[in-house]
Amino acid sequence: MKRLLIPFVGLTVVVLVLGCSKPSATRSHSGWSSVTESALTESQRQQVQTAQAARDELFGRLMQRLETVTKTAGSAKAVVVCKDEAPQIAQSVAKEKNLRIGRTSFKLRNPANQPPDWASDGVQQRVAEPWFTAHSDGRLGVLLPIRLKDQCLVCHGSSEQVAEPVRAELATHYPNDRATGFAVGDLRGWFWVEVPPVEP
Repeated sequence: MKRLLIPFVGLTVVVLVLGCSKPSATRSHSGWSSVTESALTESQRQQVQTAQAARDELFGRLMQRLETVTKTAGSAKAVVVCKDEAPQIAQSVAKEKNLRIGRTSFKLRNPANQPPDWASDGVQQRVAEPWFTAHSDGRLGVLLPIRLKDQCLVCHGSSEQVAEPVRAELATHYPNDRATGFAVGDLRGWFWVEVPPVEP
């Protein structure tokens, strides 16, 4: 299995904004081609549901862990959770759901969290709605947007909004961090999910 890409998750709950997909002119990436929501087949709609369920599972498990650590040890220590535990949580979800899953952004915290090839156009376009791309072998790639909520400013806000202990942890664990300077309601990034074909 390819390495899963897990960008840093905000220290508190983020709001996921889901809507209808817009058509876009997207080039093909090694068999991948963009699909509008209205053009999804029934099996692809099942794949979208699987992707959303996996997103919800990853989000829920990670947020629960982050909130626990934030309450008991402070926001700065939650940075370490994202660095060390988030990939393990994602791998567990991927194995349980038989898919690939991760997070990405146009402002990365970790440079290793570049989007998969099939998602690169959606990231470049900064799609603000769910975005789909299908492979000729039946796989479906799904980008699910994440928008920033007020509480997430503790980690992703301006330099004045991110406390010194958090800045110190970010500098230690993510020296090339670009994931700050966001405001409430901004598009923070995406969950990306790659779902295998539906069994006949």
